[in-house]
Amino acid sequence: MPPKQKRGEATIERLFAAALQVYASSGGQGFTVNAVSSASGVSLGSLYHHFGSFDGFTVALCMRCTEQLFDELTAAVTPTRTARSGIRALVVTYLRFIEENPDVALFLHSAVSAGLIEAHTEQIRSDMLGGIFAWVGRRVEGGDIAPLPGPVIEALAMGPVIAIARHWLAGPHNVDLDQAARALPDRIWSSLRPE
Repeated sequence: MPPKQKRGEATIERLFAAALQVYASSGGQGFTVNAVSSASGVSLGSLYHHFGSFDGFTVALCMRCTEQLFDELTAAVTPTRTARSGIRALVVTYLRFIEENPDVALFLHSAVSAGLIEAHTEQIRSDMLGGIFAWVGRRVEGGDIAPLPGPVIEALAMGPVIAIARHWLAGPHNVDLDQAARALPDRIWSSLRPE
């Protein structure tokens, strides 16, 4: 990789890391281009050079964080042998990701990223969720998961987990993630198993 490209990638990583710290410490109100530039030590001109605008930067950060989460979920569910163990893997991996990456999780579950993710739903579904959707599809076709519409399966599988994550992120950490990881998988599985 040429030195100029390495410097560019290092700059982008510094911007992303600083942005997550700014969001975690200041929330949506403090998440500004000037705050990110100042925290990262990267000039506004360099940020605009790489992303075109602060909105472009925020979209790129959102997509990066989304991809990071979905890569871990896909890696967890793909090798599972049963639908039940796959659901357990999704739940446990999601909650572990939240605990290990609180700044990323806070940004992903924020109002800032919600609107940005909606604008890129098709890309996320095709590029980032393809492995999980394929896994679910095989389990539905095999009769291991109830033949429900995709959005219903998604809501039943991930809705409770996202709700727990939001409670935990709202802090102080008023939810025990280990307890949730023990309780949720079987309850979620009971809503998805075939009759």
